Amino acid sequence: MPHEARLPFNPLIRDLPSTAPFIGPEALERQQGRPFTLRLGANESLLGPSPRAIEAVRAAVPQVALYGDPENMELRQAISDQEGVDVERIVVSAGIDDLLGLLIRVLLNPGDIAVTTLGAYPTVSFHLHGFGARIEQIPYAGLYNDLEAIGAAARRVEARLAYLANPDNPTGTFVDGEAVTRLLHNLPENCAFLLDEAYTEFAPSSCRQVAPADDPRLIRLRTFSKAYGLAGARVGYAIAPVAVARMIEKVRLHFGVNRLAQIAALAAYRDHAYLDTVVAEVAQGRQEYAALGRELGLPPAPSATNFVAFDAGSTERAQALAADLGERNVFIRRPTIGPTYLIRVTVADSAGRLAFATRFRAACEATAHLAVRAS
Repeated sequence: MPHEARLPFNPLIRDLPSTAPFIGPEALERQQGRPFTLRLGANESLLGPSPRAIEAVRAAVPQVALYGDPENMELRQAISDQEGVDVERIVVSAGIDDLLGLLIRVLLNPGDIAVTTLGAYPTVSFHLHGFGARIEQIPYAGLYNDLEAIGAAARRVEARLAYLANPDNPTGTFVDGEAVTRLLHNLPENCAFLLDEAYTEFAPSSCRQVAPADDPRLIRLRTFSKAYGLAGARVGYAIAPVAVARMIEKVRLHFGVNRLAQIAALAAYRDHAYLDTVVAEVAQGRQEYAALGRELGLPPAPSATNFVAFDAGSTERAQALAADLGERNVFIRRPTIGPTYLIRVTVADSAGRLAFATRFRAACEATAHLAVRAS
């Protein structure tokens, strides 16, 4: 039997726990030995991508033998035109998760401090730990990010990076652009501000009105995984200062967004009518979920995303509801830190919403004894 190789692993990576931000539904299906019939935990668009994007990919399948454009120029130019910013400020990569890793890599040194909300999107902490940063986590103020506390903490610890998701994940709540602007102004001068706008298409336009838009600290992150329905294609983009964009270009995997993904994203981005349809259907679904939650005694958090978070009243009941729904072949998620009393459910299409409502009522009935005990 060969001896185990004693390779000189990077001590930072060697000493990290063997954990990932998420356990995929496929892994859970393998564990339980059966598939989920309702996949409502990953906030994918269950309304699907634009028909134009589907047709564009079908037509381009014969081109799959070719690399994609490493500069992603056609997609970047379309974003530049619509957003009214210089194309040099647009960075396209394999989703916001990839962009977060790239940005943390180029902005922070080991030991630098980043400020986030306790319970915020877990990939942020995953990358911060992976690059040796320290994290200052600020508790939520109820269901909302505490922007004043984030700014105060950033100044107190001399943070080099602050992260905010608006609308928020996992709560779904949002603040307007004026509040985000105040946070930006309260950050230290050398503190980068990562503004995660993964769900911005579902939110009021006031959320996006952050000034000045060309602040050298402000980096906005967007995705094609949510409203555009292309989660499996892995395409996201950043609107960043030119200096930051140029730094990312030094380490970005230049063929990381494949040709078919670029084609799909461009076609989806140009199909404004379909995007409007998706946003309207999701808004209807949120209303139905909210009414269902109130009926069942699980108050819904106000949401500007494609999911709704329900207040289960306690961590114990949230865990029980998630487990019970899993037994009913419904995949959902719940926060494991921060607001652990929530469960988060993706808005499905109309048929999926009806199926979920039936199983949710049954799960609430099965766990009702925990609600009584929690009160």
